[in-house]
Amino acid sequence: MRRAVLGAVAVLAAVAAAQGQGVGEGAPARPPVDAPELAQLGRYPVGVMRTEFVQPGQADPLQGRDRPAIVDRHLPLVIWYPAASAGPGITYHTALSGEDGRDVPFDLPGLASADRPVATGRFPLVILAHGYGNTPEVLSWLGENLASKGYVVVAPAFRDPPISIRTDAARAGPIARRPLDIAFVAREAQKRATAQDGILAAADPARTALIGYSMGGYGVLTVGGAPLNPAIAGLSRGILGAYAAGAARSGDLSVPGVKAIVALAPAARFGEVPIWTGQGVGAVNAPTLIVVGDHDRVVGHDAVRALFTAPASAPRYLLTFAQAGHSIALVGAPPAMRQRFWDMDWFEDAVWRKDRLLPIQTHFITAFLDRYVKGETAKDAYLNGLEVQSDAGRWPNVPVGRVAQYSPGPPASTVWKGFQPGRAVGMTFEYRPAP
Repeated sequence: MRRAVLGAVAVLAAVAAAQGQGVGEGAPARPPVDAPELAQLGRYPVGVMRTEFVQPGQADPLQGRDRPAIVDRHLPLVIWYPAASAGPGITYHTALSGEDGRDVPFDLPGLASADRPVATGRFPLVILAHGYGNTPEVLSWLGENLASKGYVVVAPAFRDPPISIRTDAARAGPIARRPLDIAFVAREAQKRATAQDGILAAADPARTALIGYSMGGYGVLTVGGAPLNPAIAGLSRGILGAYAAGAARSGDLSVPGVKAIVALAPAARFGEVPIWTGQGVGAVNAPTLIVVGDHDRVVGHDAVRALFTAPASAPRYLLTFAQAGHSIALVGAPPAMRQRFWDMDWFEDAVWRKDRLLPIQTHFITAFLDRYVKGETAKDAYLNGLEVQSDAGRWPNVPVGRVAQYSPGPPASTVWKGFQPGRAVGMTFEYRPAP
């Protein structure tokens, strides 16, 4: 018995070493032992680099008195990618605005290594759009994890005004710029990939996915094809009027090659003004995964659920966390953000552990992107035919007590495939196939 135990420990140690366990210790992208199956890191070391895209002659709703100023739009980028070899794990330095509007700086551990050579191959391109007042670094849990699985992830920093500023111009900034910036970054990344330019030479522009959280979720759904309501011009200092449904530049928001869209707690309404018109998100013809907490007081659970139930020509999925609020997609609060309620509330949910929320989302996002972007039809088993209520699953004859085994799914088990017994609780997962 002792020899068997020691042998098992040796195997686990070898697996940990193969995944670079010593690199990026404590990084949010590294899942805990109770994470579902597809949250595990992939086979690639992760590289990270920073660069900038510049779009000339853009309307800036934050500048100009009578009308938005026309300026060159500078967008810093974080790019996570599959690397050829590992190096020292990075520490990210970033900041979110405090209640007084001033930045509160903090550090986050990462498992990526800066400026490593890219792995050989051509990998799908992911555009990862953060929420109002966030930064790419607070989504490192997803960017790094996906890069380890063979995705090139481009995350722009939108440089929003502090969220505590309540002026019309401040509000117009993210509303106006988010879809325009996402469309520009996606097309520019695709152009550089086609031109075999730098790290982006490893990206495949014909296999593009869009992922957005909160305000970024509004942006990716718009870029994915949801037609903007002309009334949105009034919330954007007139900027989006030219891009609304039927307007002269509405086609400028489209991006070719989009195979899948993920919207995490997406902004689905701005006060009483509907964001989209016509078919709304039903006009999005890419498969879409939506994630929300049913106690989200920021974007509203009912408003987000309506995005899922809207008639559409492509598959739709909805993952709902019972009792969860709006902060489902940010890393756990670092020490520097735990001193004041305002700062901590950026990050922490009132009910759910962050090291449960994030890996569960990673599991489903991985299954979804692998299925619809990489074309791995075997991943259907992680997405389709699941019990709607996670608690309803049954696994006959499974041993009583602590069982680390992943559910194999039907017919042996109706516990969600890839989840350990007792860990598929407090959620619903719904699927609407294409008609």
